Amino acid sequence: MSTLWDTNGSAIVKELAAQRRTGGAVMSGVALTLVVVADEEKVAEAEAAAAAAAEVHPCRLLVVVRRQVEAPAPRLDAEVLVGGRLGPGEAVVMRMYGRLGLHAESVVLPLLAADAPVVTWFHGAPPDHLDRDALGVIANRRVTDSLMAPDPVASLHRRAEDFAPGDTDLAWTRSTFWRSALASTLDAVVGRRGGPVRVLGGQLLGDPENPTAQLVAGWLSARCGCSITVEPGQRSTGTKGIDTVVLTLDQDEEVRLTDDRKGGAVISQPYRPDATVALTRRSLGELIGEEMKRLDSDEPYREALEQATGVTGLADRSPVREHHWFDPMRPPAPAAPTVPEDSEGTVAEVGTGDDDGGDDEPGQTS
Repeated sequence: MSTLWDTNGSAIVKELAAQRRTGGAVMSGVALTLVVVADEEKVAEAEAAAAAAAEVHPCRLLVVVRRQVEAPAPRLDAEVLVGGRLGPGEAVVMRMYGRLGLHAESVVLPLLAADAPVVTWFHGAPPDHLDRDALGVIANRRVTDSLMAPDPVASLHRRAEDFAPGDTDLAWTRSTFWRSALASTLDAVVGRRGGPVRVLGGQLLGDPENPTAQLVAGWLSARCGCSITVEPGQRSTGTKGIDTVVLTLDQDEEVRLTDDRKGGAVISQPYRPDATVALTRRSLGELIGEEMKRLDSDEPYREALEQATGVTGLADRSPVREHHWFDPMRPPAPAAPTVPEDSEGTVAEVGTGDDDGGDDEPGQTS
């Protein structure tokens, strides 16, 4: 590991090349570049998760920490690692001070692995507009986490309004095992009947303020063609947000999946004894690793997001984002004054001279 104080992008590139010559061609099998954007208080957690994901998906890891954007002078400190604590490949941790943090892409772009896709992971409250951050614009896939926002459900709606193909959310990734168990349960009913199954309705018991619960309900609504609502449950659900899923089927049947609080879920269905499937709680690194498996648009997530938020037309949006410059240090310009709709005619009466509302006779002054 080499630490470069008050450095620049060119020095980082040279140091990477020097360490590569010393350590050998460790990046010959690189699959992508993973760009991690994190605050200082979360950088250790982000590094551990990214290192775990890099062990499964060989990548060049670039960690961007924006610090003290209000600092008067820009500065860049960097750690360069090859085959170290951040995985078997090349990694650079960059701490940017001052307004350099607002132009982080100027340092990151020369460090991207050649001819390899880019995944950008925002480990923190998701930005309201990803097109205002160039690190998101340059990425083929953008990973956020609505659960880390102050208002997770409101953040989910902002993700829908700002959506572009290639976006995804770790709140969706956390639901993979639940979705798999639900799909396999309905497949079992199809196999028993020897014919199709129609879902007439249902409900999800859990935390209505949890984005994972909302996305699973949206996914079920989109796939089953009926409304699946999220209702408050009686038990705490933690980060997964789901306690029980109940689906009402045709032929007067019902299936139910209930969290057993032991790392699994109990499946109850007609004409079958209750069974238990594993719902292992996965680490942050495993969640990121799952999102690095595919780089195309996640259509099931898009459908679930549409149903959960009511925002439509997401499939028609362009996957290519255009960067819109935004300076968070500069307050927005004040809006132009407007005349309220209910004041029509009031302005015209002022100064007409017909009647000023006083006691003076016409032609007199007070």
